[in-house]
Amino acid sequence: MAEQPARTEPLVLREDVDRIAVLTLNSPANRNALSQALVGQLMAHLEAVSGDESLHGVLLRSAHPVFCAGADLKEAQTVDMVEAARTIIALERAMVACPVPVVVQLDGPVRAGGIGLVASADVVVCSRAVSFALTEVRLGLAAAIISIPLKARVDPRALADWSLTAREFGAEQARDGGLVTQICSSEHVEQRVERVLDDLRGAVRQGLVEAKKILVVELLEAFDRDGEQMAQTSGRLFHSEVAQAAFRARARR
Repeated sequence: MAEQPARTEPLVLREDVDRIAVLTLNSPANRNALSQALVGQLMAHLEAVSGDESLHGVLLRSAHPVFCAGADLKEAQTVDMVEAARTIIALERAMVACPVPVVVQLDGPVRAGGIGLVASADVVVCSRAVSFALTEVRLGLAAAIISIPLKARVDPRALADWSLTAREFGAEQARDGGLVTQICSSEHVEQRVERVLDDLRGAVRQGLVEAKKILVVELLEAFDRDGEQMAQTSGRLFHSEVAQAAFRARARR
């Protein structure tokens, strides 16, 4: 009898809790980096929850200390990064287009492309201990594929600061710049998230759906207008010799 391949745990888990779909990033080996596999699984879950009329909301969180490390740089040396960029932009758009509110819970660091997931959510509850950084320029890249939701959510001066300096910034700056909604102490994040989810449960679903439609019209138009250009820009930069050399140098550290 042929040996069966070992079963692996999904990279994204789903659990439904009282009309909320809880999606949990579960890829500790690469710190929830946006690999093709993780993006594909998260997209599949978003498509499923978008068609589930019993839901009042979606919660996106991490099972591990890091929320998302950004692009999978190891994978970026071997795959078509234009197509990879298209799938990440489609994922961000799916979060924005989801009929019910998407809430992000942040308990740990977020870097580069992972910040696009944060910007694509409707409500973000963040621990004061969380740090952020748009590190792309240090690798010869630009935050192209996440620029669409970032430009819609974040104060332009803050975004220029974060994108051009690549410096680390904290939860309070993220809130003041418009990236996150609420901040609280680490021990109170789950309680604060549950309050938000209870508010969603207390709403009439039709109201949630129609209110969100109104709020995201311009952002969806921006995805449809600029998405392909940003995917082409991102892929060109990822495939450049400058960026590939930076990836190799980082891997040797």
